Amino acid sequence: MFQSFDPVSDRSYAAKHLPLLRAEMKKRGLDGFIVPHDDEYQNEYIPAYAERLMWVSGFSGSAGAAIVLMDRAAIFVDGRYTLQARGEVDDAFFEYESIPDASPEEWLAKNARKGWRIGYDPMLHTTAGLARLEAAAKRAGFEIVPVEDNPVDAAWADQPPRPSAKIRPHPLEFAGKSSTEKRREIAAAVKAAGADALLVTAPPSIAWLFNIRGGDVSRTPLPLGRAILSADGAASLFVAPEKVDNALAGHLGDGVDIRPEEAAAEAIRALGGKGAKVAVDPALAPAQFVRLLKESGARVIEIPDPCALPRACKNDAELAGARAAHERDGAAVTRFLYWLASEAQDGSVDEITAAKKLEALRRETGELVDISFDTISGAGPNGAIVHYRVNTRTNRRLQPGELFLIDSGAQYRDGTTDITRTVAVGKPTAEMRDRFTRVLKGHIALATARFPEGTTGHQLDAFARRPLWEAGLDYDHGTGHGVGSFLGVHEGPQRIAKTANSQPLKPGMIVSNEPGYYKAGAFGIRIENLVVVTPPEPVEGGERAMMGFETLTLAPIELDLVVPSLLSEYERHWLNRYHARVRQTLAPRLPKDVADWLTRKTRAI
Repeated sequence: MFQSFDPVSDRSYAAKHLPLLRAEMKKRGLDGFIVPHDDEYQNEYIPAYAERLMWVSGFSGSAGAAIVLMDRAAIFVDGRYTLQARGEVDDAFFEYESIPDASPEEWLAKNARKGWRIGYDPMLHTTAGLARLEAAAKRAGFEIVPVEDNPVDAAWADQPPRPSAKIRPHPLEFAGKSSTEKRREIAAAVKAAGADALLVTAPPSIAWLFNIRGGDVSRTPLPLGRAILSADGAASLFVAPEKVDNALAGHLGDGVDIRPEEAAAEAIRALGGKGAKVAVDPALAPAQFVRLLKESGARVIEIPDPCALPRACKNDAELAGARAAHERDGAAVTRFLYWLASEAQDGSVDEITAAKKLEALRRETGELVDISFDTISGAGPNGAIVHYRVNTRTNRRLQPGELFLIDSGAQYRDGTTDITRTVAVGKPTAEMRDRFTRVLKGHIALATARFPEGTTGHQLDAFARRPLWEAGLDYDHGTGHGVGSFLGVHEGPQRIAKTANSQPLKPGMIVSNEPGYYKAGAFGIRIENLVVVTPPEPVEGGERAMMGFETLTLAPIELDLVVPSLLSEYERHWLNRYHARVRQTLAPRLPKDVADWLTRKTRAI
């Protein structure tokens, strides 16, 4: 199994570890210390050694931060993790704060006293994030102090070692464009920005730019490292030597100089010594690197990561791979749903058994490289925890009369998948069916949206929420996130959410469509498909070409939870067409008993 179900954190961590951290803070003359859920690369999913926030607080989610003062501490999470944080973090030691209602810098401005020294690790904070902290410090009169060695690392006696997985070439058949061509295009963008070189600090961009993949981070095939790309197209890749073999050197060719990762700081100083103009993304670059550039004499040019947008806009080969991956994955998920319908209706199956079964079915494809995130397998009230991660302590049986939500995904060499299905165990209540149908209506509204060039996901978010809003309901997470090509299951710069986002949706972008509804203590509902933005096309009788979405994900949607009378004729037509496509595409891949079941589950309504 790729995933383990042993508890990864403990509510006692705060009581055990806060005194150790405070002792290290005292040695450094600090009145407080900021602990983000970030590694030195700003990854979402981070290596075990970088789980500093979990070690300090017990919180095991993928986004958050803590502030530890000598006499109090606070944990900051967003709506995805509100319930999880309360379950994992002991409120005898931490105050709960909700983002965006509160932020670490605002909390410090209210609670740090004048003259206090608040420490931070400059490798874990970006220049953009640090600027917000410094502004708060200036207003409130406390001092933000960089530390040379992280006090959490000093206090963490059994901290895991840093990963050193081999770096693998990503074949052209999947990448669709050579690394040489990519480097040439990005170098031109660097030159157009008036820079002599680009400092690339984000592993997803390094993986995309050099057509490489790694295994340093679970669930995402990333090689940890740094890179510098010159405006003339020459590049240096900084990675640990043990990750490199002859195959990698041959793949990269003479245009790429491979050097140890610790040499990156020296190379940064060398750029400064030449007075070079260096482009960096202030939202991604560690503050320490930007400080090194400036102190050594470089001129820093702040630009958005020029690799991010072309990485997000998948080319024809990547889209072909995504379609193939979703057909393969859809067959595995459908076999799993058949198993649920056949063997999990009597209360004998639990959340861990279900997650293991789904992973096993994906393994049977012979193409599974990893899962794309730890499976969210939530029965009954656990389904209401948006990013619930089952373990042996929380494991619950799928009981008749309840809902079961399973959100899962896979990493295949040709594509990354992410799908959520909610099913009824036994007979659902009228409330469950009403809420499910409203979520489905929102899902259909987004799936069928037509929109002009320049439209952002922020402008489309309300399409998915309106059926819930009409009933006085909502959900506290985004409606859609970008997805990589055998890369991160969460990928920017695009997203669909209430929060403002200036990035327009562009053809080739893959994004999730996942409205939901969650009744705390009772059940959760989410319907998630991945979709790809389609090129502008004329609309009959219209004046402007419109873009739209092509649905990639293929698996039945639970008809037993649908109230047909709540659907319009247009919505029923969409659901019937989608199910016909699911049936026609997947049935040939399935055993006869599963195919027969699928035919019944995708009947027209």
